[in-house]
Amino acid sequence: MDDKPDELSDSGRLTALADTGLEAAPDPALDRFTDMVRTVLDVPVSLVSLVDADRQIFPGACGLGQPWQQRRQTPLSHSFCQHVVISGTPLIVEDARTDPRVTGNLAITDLNVVGYAGMPLTDDDGHILGSLCAIDTVPRTWTAKELAVLSDLAAACSDMLRLRIATRTARQHEQYARARNESADAAFDRSQLLLRASVALANTSTGDDIVDVVRDLITGSLDPAYVGLSVLDAAGRVSLQSGRQLPTCVAERWDRYAGTTATPSALAARIGAPVLLPDMATVRALTPDAADTFTEMGWQSAASVPLPGPTGPVGALTIVWKQPHHLNDAEQAVLAALAGFVAQALQRADYLFSRENVATVLQRAMLTDLPDPAPYELAARYEPAARGEHVGGDWYDAIRLDNNHLALAVGDVTGHDMGAAARMGQLRSKLRLLLVDRHEPPSALLRRLDAANRALGDRITATAVLAYLRPHPDRDGYQLQWSNAGHPGPLLITDTGITVLTGYDPLLGATPRTPRTSHTADIPPGAVLFFYTDGLIETRRKPFDEREQELHETAAALAGKPLTQLLDQLYDRFAGDSHEDDVALLAVRVPPL
Repeated sequence: MDDKPDELSDSGRLTALADTGLEAAPDPALDRFTDMVRTVLDVPVSLVSLVDADRQIFPGACGLGQPWQQRRQTPLSHSFCQHVVISGTPLIVEDARTDPRVTGNLAITDLNVVGYAGMPLTDDDGHILGSLCAIDTVPRTWTAKELAVLSDLAAACSDMLRLRIATRTARQHEQYARARNESADAAFDRSQLLLRASVALANTSTGDDIVDVVRDLITGSLDPAYVGLSVLDAAGRVSLQSGRQLPTCVAERWDRYAGTTATPSALAARIGAPVLLPDMATVRALTPDAADTFTEMGWQSAASVPLPGPTGPVGALTIVWKQPHHLNDAEQAVLAALAGFVAQALQRADYLFSRENVATVLQRAMLTDLPDPAPYELAARYEPAARGEHVGGDWYDAIRLDNNHLALAVGDVTGHDMGAAARMGQLRSKLRLLLVDRHEPPSALLRRLDAANRALGDRITATAVLAYLRPHPDRDGYQLQWSNAGHPGPLLITDTGITVLTGYDPLLGATPRTPRTSHTADIPPGAVLFFYTDGLIETRRKPFDEREQELHETAAALAGKPLTQLLDQLYDRFAGDSHEDDVALLAVRVPPL
């Protein structure tokens, strides 16, 4: 544009842009802000666009295609946001290809901008610095709720920019009053708080994690007596997520209640706006249902802000003090921005919880019930990992082939995710089919299993032990025949001690046509055979062979215990609540004399 509108060239506006200190480079807090907009409004692209006289820069950008995501700027020929600056009002475009206000703008073809909603970003003097915009690559009819959410987020983003400007201005003019410097320092602290919040909340995975992070972040700045987090369930009831911070009787009282109840959290979620309660008189007037609890806890003031969601508030973040507290504009802006980060963290925590639950159910469903083991005793246990996606590729199996003849298997498919669980299911099903169809030694079946995987194109790498337990063919007693594909050796536990059943071949899927061997051992009456996966004893704190020796000693001491008790005590002793891998255990006891 040769003749630029006065609004773009206004010196006061350009000075304010420079005072933000932002360039055509990523800013972590603003990047997370745009990621929140993209998630909440379900759009492919979101930008914090600052428009100067010749270009627009994107210190906050999420979902933008290359090379623009890396360059973080475009000329004004590609700018919709300049219209927001020039008009001073939001720009809402349903289909840019037919909208006369932007027809011909190169952003349509080069950046694939079709649907666009941009809200003004302003400084303290009312200058329009740019826009917070949501972009769709297809025509989009923006709802009133979506535009209201975007407007609220733009107001919080404007406050962040104002904090940056105030901080830089204060640092450049130290000769002004000390009070101004103190105010700027406070603004800087709040800006840093939001930056820390964006990073810390990104690493949370549960509601308890989120409450802990928020409490730690604002202690020392807002210095609350209590940080409350509540969410709305599908029926519109308020569910308290921060009850462990309260006395049991108070937590149980407010564990779940109707959304129409007059409490700070319910009111903020219901009206979709902050609820400021600077003193007990206001508490009694606006939220009378909570007044008795305030008195009981010694609280005197509170502020509750709604957690933004794609179709309306999903809950509320509530801060409580033990003295009257009046939030200034900057503190309100901090809470509003913090609520946005918390809402995004809650959405991620809910996704992870759902994924982990589904994964664990899937894993357990693939581990079928044990058969009737008579005359043997038989027990098994599977536990998912305590971290990550919880599931993995560990499995156990037991199949009765005929009277007194059991096939026993334990294995570990590489990986610790849903994919590993799926591959485990494939491998386990193939082995069960071979066991029923082929009456061959364990080594032959493992060779066939490896060959079947290769023939079917299933790239599955795994360790496994396959064993047959049956009466001894030549005398009284029992016999075990097994083949081991790179797996920890089973333990033979007797009254006299522990024997490791050795003999190892390469793991499944390692090399084609791997020769495999079967091994045989006599099993004394009353002895226990114990199979396990390495998740039971593997740890970063001790060498594997040291943990293996500890397992042998502990198992020997538990030789006479019932099998379920044996497995439970070994699991609790070696894996417990903090193990990083999933664990499969299988034990069988042969009859005594």
